[in-house]
Amino acid sequence: MNSTHLNYTMPPEWARHERTFISWPVRESMVYPDTHPAVCDGYAEIVRAMAEFEPVTVVVNPEDLETVQKFGFGPQVELLPIEHSDAWLRDNGPTFVKNDKGELAGINWRFNAWGGKYAPWDLDDQLAPRILERLNVPRLDAPLIMEGGSIHVDGEGTLITTEECLLNPNRNPELSKADIEEYLRKYTGVSKIIWLKRGLSGDETDGHVDNIACFAAPGKILIQVCDDPSDENYEISRENLEILRQETDAKGRKLEIIPIQQPPQRMHEDSRLTLSYINFYFVNGGIILPVFGGEAEETDRQAAQRLSEVFPDRKIRTVDGMAVIKEGGNVHCTTQQMPAAGTV
Repeated sequence: MNSTHLNYTMPPEWARHERTFISWPVRESMVYPDTHPAVCDGYAEIVRAMAEFEPVTVVVNPEDLETVQKFGFGPQVELLPIEHSDAWLRDNGPTFVKNDKGELAGINWRFNAWGGKYAPWDLDDQLAPRILERLNVPRLDAPLIMEGGSIHVDGEGTLITTEECLLNPNRNPELSKADIEEYLRKYTGVSKIIWLKRGLSGDETDGHVDNIACFAAPGKILIQVCDDPSDENYEISRENLEILRQETDAKGRKLEIIPIQQPPQRMHEDSRLTLSYINFYFVNGGIILPVFGGEAEETDRQAAQRLSEVFPDRKIRTVDGMAVIKEGGNVHCTTQQMPAAGTV
């Protein structure tokens, strides 16, 4: 394999954004299409919350443009008509990177709908190139099937992911772990990769890291934990905590680990909903945090309090985390940050 690294690095999510991209739900691809109006209302709440902090671009199917315009989002929100089948832009959109001159490029990962779970996905595999073409941003084509929700970076050379997802044979069966690591280094500019074993129970993405752990700052990791031995997440979180306690980052630092208690279990029909406070999203000056209400009111309060302590200079803006979770994801899954150009 060609080991030449590209002259780009992936900024951390907390670096200043030019804007956020999000795509509008498509009824035909939904698990529960009858709930489309309610899910759209949930997306609208997320869009409005983000627009309090920074510009937002909503990718909309052309035939839905008039309907979405009726939400009246205001001048901070622009609608971008591009065909797509599924609305999880974190996973099927571009991952933005910057070079040492502060110039942007976008990684175009290959996309196969989370291991071929939902067909067709051809429009979604073409979404990142189409967005980058509209932005006139250079495109870096990565020969790797990957979703943006499966990685998180600290901006100083460290990337965290899970074996459950990136080593899953439904993504890149022809590639070894070493091959995948080399592609990650090449395209995101990292030098150290921390591998957790598994993501949360019930996560149909095959263990995306953005539900289980994320960097809060270089050397500092937030992780969702479970204290109930009868819950599958108990062993999962214990295993991941042990890995993180033994690890160092790219700078050789031991990691400061900040636990956040998971919300109480919640089921829909026969499926466990993947409720996660880690699936929050950084915006300029704030954090958009999904909360779940009902039996989760106490853990909601604890999560908001913990994040306000970890990020004292950011406003914690909560949104209804139940609004879109039945479709399989939450706030972080719906969003993709475009970093501000420049070297600052």
